[in-house]
Amino acid sequence: MTPTRDIERLVEIMARLRDPERGCPWDVQQTFATIAPYTIEEAYEVADAIERGDLDDLRDELGDLLLQVVFHARMAEEAGVFGFGDVVLAINEKLVRRHPHVFGDLEGADPQAVKRLWASIKAEEKKARAARRKAQGLPPEPPAGALDGVPGALPALGRAVKLQERAARVGFDWPDARQVLDKIEEEVAELRAELDAGDPARLADEVGDLLFAVANLARHAGVDPETALAGTNGKFTRRFAHIEAQLAHAGRGPHDASLEEMEALWQEAKADERR
Repeated sequence: MTPTRDIERLVEIMARLRDPERGCPWDVQQTFATIAPYTIEEAYEVADAIERGDLDDLRDELGDLLLQVVFHARMAEEAGVFGFGDVVLAINEKLVRRHPHVFGDLEGADPQAVKRLWASIKAEEKKARAARRKAQGLPPEPPAGALDGVPGALPALGRAVKLQERAARVGFDWPDARQVLDKIEEEVAELRAELDAGDPARLADEVGDLLFAVANLARHAGVDPETALAGTNGKFTRRFAHIEAQLAHAGRGPHDASLEEMEALWQEAKADERR
């Protein structure tokens, strides 16, 4: 395999697919906005292949994710903004710039020092960006808030953690996980009250508050809530499959069983996992 030529070939294929006269009608119709959901989906499929430990599938999924980068870059090139080569150049320069302890003279940096250095370099990059905008005659960007830069398209649990991390940088945070547990108990009490009141909007608001507090607890405990929930989803799927399988042996389905029967089979599956 010759990576450089293969990348060039991929860029050429994407250009042909986007050709208004000879390309694919579906590809020609796409925009940044219509492709963005596919980009997010492909990133999830990469994560899924990693979770399953399927490296053969991971290779294919990484290819699909790379296609998304090439697709966006091609549309940008058609708009006269940038091309795939500019994307590669930008990330090359950023990696070198943000790792002076690897590519520069700075040596012996520990992980905490690297984290501080990273923040300092990003601040300098923002200054440089502001200078470029000024030189181009563009209006200055509004002053950055502590929570700026957290993408709105992130999964809600992951975004909650990012927002909490940003707030923690300026001191807006619980000192320890136990106080977050107290907050969770408070949110549960408020949710219980709304269940009695029966207001759908207020109920949704309180459920959101509870989920946000649980994400905060996960952060304090050093647990990624998205990964933790994915694990629980998998566990639920396995145990419910056990219920279905056991009922199927008796020529029945879940709709034929009582909640008590299914709960007993659930506990059976749970016990099997512990053996």
